[in-house]
Amino acid sequence: MVDLKRVFKKYNDKNVINDVSVSVEKGTITSFIGPNGAGKSTLISMVSRLIAKDEGDITIDGKDITTQKNNEMAKKISILKQSNNLNLRLTIRELVSFGRFPYSQGRLTKEDWEKVDEAIDYMELRDMQDKYLDELSGGQRQRAHIAMVIAQDTEYILLDEPLNNLDMRHSVQIMKTLRKLVDDMGKTILIVIHDINFASCYSDHIVALKDGEIVKQGRTCDVIDNCVLRDIYDMDIDVQYVNNQRICVYFA
Repeated sequence: MVDLKRVFKKYNDKNVINDVSVSVEKGTITSFIGPNGAGKSTLISMVSRLIAKDEGDITIDGKDITTQKNNEMAKKISILKQSNNLNLRLTIRELVSFGRFPYSQGRLTKEDWEKVDEAIDYMELRDMQDKYLDELSGGQRQRAHIAMVIAQDTEYILLDEPLNNLDMRHSVQIMKTLRKLVDDMGKTILIVIHDINFASCYSDHIVALKDGEIVKQGRTCDVIDNCVLRDIYDMDIDVQYVNNQRICVYFA
């Protein structure tokens, strides 16, 4: 379980995270939604220790993250940031193999390469695995980075806008893959996502933020609600049922 209790983060005297408490259950997908500047990315960056909190407590499975060694954290949590620009000329296969570094320290074993192959196949990258990253489209590079995270084989996976640059087909593929990782392999996924319909269809729980504070958190059905969404986005969003899923209509 990931627990955040009364967490604060301030930049230039402005609270970007203000007294936030969240509990993320194991074996679930928890989506963080909200408008730009709500603090979503900052929040999961603090969980992964990419950003230091100012106040509060963050624990994973009851252990304070500030007391954990880097290599042990890397075996527990993997994160994909919004920006993943690398100055190295790597093939997809080489990039995905980086996910095994916490275990192999650069000397990959047979088991490590098996994990790499599994991740490449998960993301349907087998036919292009020897292509260099600078030869790929933005969507293909994004899929390669997600494969690297999958190869890291951590219990907790943190994803910050993983659907960036992806077309509809591959966005659905990513979300189905995440759902499979949770349902079949018991992973726990925290995801920052702008598309509230993907959040609605694939999440177990949703945390909605605005101006650095939690507006609502709970089951998907509790958050994907007309009144709640109006409070979050300051606009009327019609919620309709399609194939037993709550679908938000906000373009009309």
